[in-house]
Amino acid sequence: MLVDVYKTDGTVSGQVELNDTVFAIEPNHHVLYLASKVYLANQRQGTHKSKERSEIRGGGKKPWRQKGRGGARAGTTRSPLWVGGGRIFGPRPRDYRLKVPRKVAMLAKRSALSMKVSEERLVVVENFNYEVPKTKNFIALLNALKLEGKKVLMLTASHDENVYKSGRNIDRVKVLSVNSVSTYDILNSQILLLQHGAVEYFNNTYVREKVAAE
Repeated sequence: MLVDVYKTDGTVSGQVELNDTVFAIEPNHHVLYLASKVYLANQRQGTHKSKERSEIRGGGKKPWRQKGRGGARAGTTRSPLWVGGGRIFGPRPRDYRLKVPRKVAMLAKRSALSMKVSEERLVVVENFNYEVPKTKNFIALLNALKLEGKKVLMLTASHDENVYKSGRNIDRVKVLSVNSVSTYDILNSQILLLQHGAVEYFNNTYVREKVAAE
């Protein structure tokens, strides 16, 4: 499958081939769900905590005598039934991390990439970099490609600090290196903007992983 490659000024400079085993498979929606679930679970810190009755200081004195007042019995002011008391079955710190097998994770990414291609939401741009971080240069790129106002995920061929800093303050734009992207990041974007080097990475690495898995 061939797609156009754009220059940073929005003109077409040529074409690049997308490997069908990476960009043109039948998406597996269940593994997309699993990969997204794992990603979101792994973002949770799990540091939530509330105090239960035994953890609250004070309350050792019985508020009033057991009988004779015509009211309910009470043994402590730190009861969960009282204001200022402990919480019944409150949250405790826990680890939410999940994992999926490597083959499942790779299939999920190939499925996500194939969905973007089938929906015509994948754009390829030539490799580029900036001498210094400049947000206006990145905005000019989006305008040239007619992507302004859209939720864009841009994948660079390798980590480029200047390109990353140029795009990080733009609303609805996220810049990542191709080897750090997740399935959820791909699905959570309207437009997937790939540098030419990122396409080569997917064509080579993901095909090799598929062959190794088989």
